[in-house]
Amino acid sequence: MVEQTSAPAADAVTSRLKRRYAAERRFQFMGMAAIAVALGFLALLLVSIFAKGASAFVQTQVQLEVTFDAGILGVAPGADRDTLASGDYLGLAKAALWSRFPDVSGRAEKRQLAALLSPSAGDALRDMVLSDPNVIGSTRKVWFPVSDSVDMTNKGYLPRDPAVEGARLNAAQMGWLQSLEDGGVLTKRFNWQFVTTGDSRDPTQAGVWGAVVGSFYSVLVTLLLSFPLGVATAVYLEEFAPKNRWTDLIEVNINNLAAVPSIVFGLLGLAVFLAVFGLPRSAPMVGGLVLTLMTLPTIIIAARASLKAVPPSIREAALGMGSSKLQMVTDHVLPLALPGILTGTILGMARALGESAPLLMIGMVAFIVDVPSGPMDPATVLPVQVYLWADSSERAFVEKTSAAIIVLLLFLAVMNLAAILLRKKFERRW
Repeated sequence: MVEQTSAPAADAVTSRLKRRYAAERRFQFMGMAAIAVALGFLALLLVSIFAKGASAFVQTQVQLEVTFDAGILGVAPGADRDTLASGDYLGLAKAALWSRFPDVSGRAEKRQLAALLSPSAGDALRDMVLSDPNVIGSTRKVWFPVSDSVDMTNKGYLPRDPAVEGARLNAAQMGWLQSLEDGGVLTKRFNWQFVTTGDSRDPTQAGVWGAVVGSFYSVLVTLLLSFPLGVATAVYLEEFAPKNRWTDLIEVNINNLAAVPSIVFGLLGLAVFLAVFGLPRSAPMVGGLVLTLMTLPTIIIAARASLKAVPPSIREAALGMGSSKLQMVTDHVLPLALPGILTGTILGMARALGESAPLLMIGMVAFIVDVPSGPMDPATVLPVQVYLWADSSERAFVEKTSAAIIVLLLFLAVMNLAAILLRKKFERRW
């Protein structure tokens, strides 16, 4: 009788186990499928950004034989540095291009030929003369950047056939361009100007270095202010503050501040730091103060969670060995909670680096050409620079927008890598 009743029960158990295992396999498949879809979208995004922005790191340049004629420059040999800096170096570059095509004689044709060069073509000549005035009177081969229309055409973003809609070069200009290509003096070289200069209205002169320096100063100010303040607040609330309705109210407000839209902090910075304290607009110092207000709740919440994760036995053992409460926190609890605190700091800094809305409110959307030399100088940041270039109508700014995003991602990766290495260094296991 026992055997007759146990067999159906065993079959029922086996059937339930099979259904359970099948459900588990379906759940695992759905999880893996979700991860695969997410990675696919991420890969698509990164491939799209790199495909559009990689070409901004190279620039079409032309090599010309330049005779440093003092008459064309409008300076005399032996002139002082200020006089040398004011010479007509763009005219000297145009003269070098005209000399390569002696058949071009008309004024209109010369103007069309000179349009192949970038407005910044004379900068390299100015640097050469200022570094060594003795080059005046000599002949040198120099690489010059071409105009954005020539650069976009040579990179394949604009049609080469003048008859096709969207072409920016006429038949004569395409003939001169083809002659330069056949002569081996037109090639793509690394675009040092993009990674060493500030913003410009001309795409061939626009660079990302000013925004990188502005982002660095802003994030540095944010880190120096938010990290010690956030950790100190978390330590006091978790280890020293009495548990009453006032601390409960503070905790609720901190949690609420973490969910406040970032533009609200920008309005606060506009009303307090600029209107009341009179700090300079567009300065990384003000941007850092605004981002500090935004990242403090995130760091405080993460630091409190890390402090709670430390086993109570650590505290009890330290107090039992005669440590004071302050010694217990600084020598035992805080070092064990530091990896988690650094993780929260990484998240806060990453959010601060990618924010643009609060910085727009304090004027960091202004057109800044010069690279800032300190946190009080006018500057912009990488997210705002991306916003400005994305709003430009020139085709050359499309690739620069994607290239600026690449630089922003690299900046974020380097910052996170440094924080992760610090977290690993201070990590302790129990």
